Amino acid sequence: MSRQSSATPPTAGLSSDLLLGPVSGTNTFEETVQRLLQTVRLGLIAPGDRLPAERELATQLGVSRDTLREAIGSLAGAGYLISRRGRYGGTFVSDALPSPPDMAAGTPTGAAHRSITAAEIDDVLTLRDILEVGAARVAAGRVLSPPERELLWSSLGAAADADADEYRRVDSRLHLYIGELAGSPSLVPMLADVRMRLNELLDAIPLLAPNIAHSNQQHEQIVIAILTGRPDAAAEAMREHLSGTALLLRGFLE
Repeated sequence: MSRQSSATPPTAGLSSDLLLGPVSGTNTFEETVQRLLQTVRLGLIAPGDRLPAERELATQLGVSRDTLREAIGSLAGAGYLISRRGRYGGTFVSDALPSPPDMAAGTPTGAAHRSITAAEIDDVLTLRDILEVGAARVAAGRVLSPPERELLWSSLGAAADADADEYRRVDSRLHLYIGELAGSPSLVPMLADVRMRLNELLDAIPLLAPNIAHSNQQHEQIVIAILTGRPDAAAEAMREHLSGTALLLRGFLE
């Protein structure tokens, strides 16, 4: 039977509103997913209980209702939330939450996965930030040849046009090519190593369509900043892009 009342804090001293304050920055979808995930996984809204009404929740988070719906839909698809219609409908926390990827149940895709530690996530994300933000800055400061510019633009288009099965591969290729444009032969092997480790982490979380769309928009900002020779803008766009991925990884895996 559906619950008729809104959620109440399951633990004394903890409020379900604790993590549901306004999001900040440009990665609003990813941060909304992270806030909701943390709220659910920390038990601030208990399994089976209802989230605040959509209008109220969107106001609390400071996001549009479209962004909130995309985040809720993505988490429902991943098994964390359930939407019910009718008089006593709303969005509810699933009675049985998905197992973390380091548990026996495996990854969200059903494949077995080794244990992933917070230290490993931190290491990969820190290395990625150092290498990729710097690569974008340096690439934007170089005078690129016409073939280099054409290949960068076509790599951007390939990522935008890729389906879910191909996305990780073409996304990796775009990021590695930006590293190559920095002009340091020693950089690309380091980027490739970090990217392989990153993809292993990404394989342990759901592939969310709104995140892909947002990533493609950020890819375009990065590429245009490189092509127009604006190092600071390229670095900042890359930093924002990496931050969105980091939010999802920490939300699902930590």
